[in-house]
Amino acid sequence: MAPSFDFWVKDSHKGTPVVVKMENPNWSIDEVEGLSDDDFLIGSTPTGPREKARNKNAKQLTWVLLLKAHRAAGCLTSIASTFVSLGSAIRRRVASGRTDADNTSSNENKTVKIRLYNCIKVFLWLSLMLLGFEIAAYFKGWHFGSPKLQLQYVFTLPYGVRDLFDWLYSCWVLIRVEYLAPPLQFLANACIVLFLIQSLDRLILCLGCFWIRFKKIKPIPKQGAVADLESGENGFFPMVLVQIPMCNEREVYQQSIAAVCNLDWPKSKILIQVLDDSDDPTTQLLIKDEVHKWQQEGANIVYRHRLIRDGYKAGNLKSAMGCSYVKDCEFVAIFDADFQPTPDFLIRTVPHFKDNEDVGLVQARWSFVNKDENLLTRLQNINLAFHFEVEQQVNGAFINFFGFNGTAGVWRVKALEDSGGWLERTTVEDMDIAVRAHLQGWKFVFLNDVECQCELPESYEAYRKQQHRWHSGPMQLFRLCLPDIIRAKISVWKKFNLIFLFFLLRKLVLPFYSFTLFCIILPMTMFVPEAELPAWVVCYIPATMSFLNILPAPKSFPFIVPYLLFENTMSVTKFNAMISGLFQLGSAYEWVVTKKSGRSSEGDLVSLVEKKPKHNRVGSEPNLEEMKAELKQEQEQKAKKKKHNRIYTKELALAFLLLTASARSLLSAQGIHFYFLLFQGISFLLVGLDLIGEQVM
Repeated sequence: MAPSFDFWVKDSHKGTPVVVKMENPNWSIDEVEGLSDDDFLIGSTPTGPREKARNKNAKQLTWVLLLKAHRAAGCLTSIASTFVSLGSAIRRRVASGRTDADNTSSNENKTVKIRLYNCIKVFLWLSLMLLGFEIAAYFKGWHFGSPKLQLQYVFTLPYGVRDLFDWLYSCWVLIRVEYLAPPLQFLANACIVLFLIQSLDRLILCLGCFWIRFKKIKPIPKQGAVADLESGENGFFPMVLVQIPMCNEREVYQQSIAAVCNLDWPKSKILIQVLDDSDDPTTQLLIKDEVHKWQQEGANIVYRHRLIRDGYKAGNLKSAMGCSYVKDCEFVAIFDADFQPTPDFLIRTVPHFKDNEDVGLVQARWSFVNKDENLLTRLQNINLAFHFEVEQQVNGAFINFFGFNGTAGVWRVKALEDSGGWLERTTVEDMDIAVRAHLQGWKFVFLNDVECQCELPESYEAYRKQQHRWHSGPMQLFRLCLPDIIRAKISVWKKFNLIFLFFLLRKLVLPFYSFTLFCIILPMTMFVPEAELPAWVVCYIPATMSFLNILPAPKSFPFIVPYLLFENTMSVTKFNAMISGLFQLGSAYEWVVTKKSGRSSEGDLVSLVEKKPKHNRVGSEPNLEEMKAELKQEQEQKAKKKKHNRIYTKELALAFLLLTASARSLLSAQGIHFYFLLFQGISFLLVGLDLIGEQVM
């Protein structure tokens, strides 16, 4: 048997090749195949093939173990370095950062502004005290879980207490059972009901978007309405007024003016207004000079600067509409300073007005040139993609109404006049005019396939201020418009849609339950376990809603967890803004122009310069070179200027509150609650230390 066995071994596959690379500073394995039959041979002479195979296999195993140990050590080293860098970043933030209270408006009631923050601090200190109390009780064997709370044991304790601590803890349990748990559970149940209603609304919107895609529903202009420049004046070319409102936006004014001056529309049928509200004399001169350059190129463009700058953007637009030449214009297109319409924008939007006398607004969607700049812009892109793809498109297709986005839209001038024109009563003049136009019976058209490029805020400070204005303004408007909505001669369904869906559910309920349920009630239920939040409320439903929100931006799916955590983190700002607008507090009237970086200006202007001359409306290359020199000089000056990071006190207070509650949930072995509170607390901590978005250190 021995010779035949040795013959089999001789003809079999000998060993498994292992290619090992020595890369400085790391090693890596390129290929490790499975074990061969020789690796399992047992018994042979010391010098036989089986012994060689055994020795070879041992060497391979040694190499693999060494390489895995090296990789593990490298991983531990990287984790340690990450924590060290994070710690140093936190130290820098604390050492050089400024709190969000440093730029408090002088005309605002500071006592009112910090009221919410004081409440959060009370919850924080109370939770810290209760955590220490619970830890001490846990080690004394007094740990009670809400499903198996031994109340009969608690009631007998005052008659046989051993020490003061036992008596205090028994009193605390009785207080929370009798007085704290019932109202907390009632509030939790109310928030759960609101949560389910809002989730149902979100699901219906997603189903409506799916139906639009399935049936390929899209607005189509009437036959013969599509303009053709080659046909000259025989096409549909009404007089269009294009307005570019701006205020101290040196980074983006050139790209916006260049894009609008290159719109494909007959020169005699378009008038461009640059509405400059800048209070910086240098910026005024730069913008005026840019307008003069385009006038020399043949563009029908005028520069306008107000002497009395009241009413922010609404006052600027209202003043511009008062010009005598506006009466000759049938339509007005509005573009903010960072928006860059494509040359065919008017050709694709204006035809929807022809033979549709009841259409008052045609709105295009936004696209973002810097959506992949950092984590903050990626998360914003998820939110806005859902807003345009789902909310605006579904509302436009089924009820012909949605909130005007303030830019990248074309209005019928008659619709603006019938609705009362631009009013300065809120910080959301775009939503205000849209609601009043809807009450007058005008219909809106949303074009999901027409995009206008713009820029997202890249720093958390800029994004926070933008969101404050976007969420305080609707509540101001709701107070002002509610009587008009009730008295309006529109159907009951339209009144219900405006009051309940448009304002209450999507503008008030969403930030209210997000903040109250996940930032206040959930951590408090850790210290009052008799009031419970089911796991499906904490995890499954929010995850499902986040999945629905991310469907319009499928490439952002890897960011679904950060998106869920960040939305709950932003609920602090949104809730504060909602309360300010609802009760007319001082911060509700603040208007801060969103900071722009102008990242898209160079690439877009290059494409405009390289474009062949058409209708004498292209920029010149020397202008582009001048712009590059100016931008480079400004960037160098900004680099020399010392910048400070902000430390956001409300977010930090809630971070410690949630992390404290997560430690308490660990004692009661509530898995999902613990992980949610832990990661949500870390999210608040990162945002509170301004470690998300553009870094300025």
